[in-house]
Amino acid sequence: MSAGFCPGPIESKAKDSRVGFEPEPSGRPAREKDIIQNMFQVSVEETFSSGHALRGYKGKCENVHGHNYRVQITLEGPQLDSIGLLVDFTHLKQVIREIIKRLDHQFINDLEPFTSINPSAENLAKYFYEEVISKVKELPPGARVTDAVIWETDTAFARYRPAAGKG
Repeated sequence: MSAGFCPGPIESKAKDSRVGFEPEPSGRPAREKDIIQNMFQVSVEETFSSGHALRGYKGKCENVHGHNYRVQITLEGPQLDSIGLLVDFTHLKQVIREIIKRLDHQFINDLEPFTSINPSAENLAKYFYEEVISKVKELPPGARVTDAVIWETDTAFARYRPAAGKG
């Protein structure tokens, strides 16, 4: 043991006897408000290539440049439809491809709403989220789009998800 290290109390890993209750990190039983409902979650990804320039940015990204973007949309819900699906992957991919068709091989700054807002990864993630929720219909009860993620590179992405209760 290194000098200055003082181990904390040993925490119980035992489950609370009530179904669905996990102990808090302190070992105390969880409160009922802490229970998270079981959820199914599905995600689909698509790619597209576009150019943009970041207005007001001080650096090389203020110049026209392009990316091979990847977009991921995630949905979740507590129950499946009558055939055991949360959402049909094919339908969700069609929705995303319809949105991408407008952006693919375009200069994004010339397209609404990006003529007035910067086409940053953050704003693109929000754009995809809002477009998908306006187009995806007929989800099982309680199902919703949880977030949209946009990768500009293999190692850099932005995620948009609405505040709790707003999705």
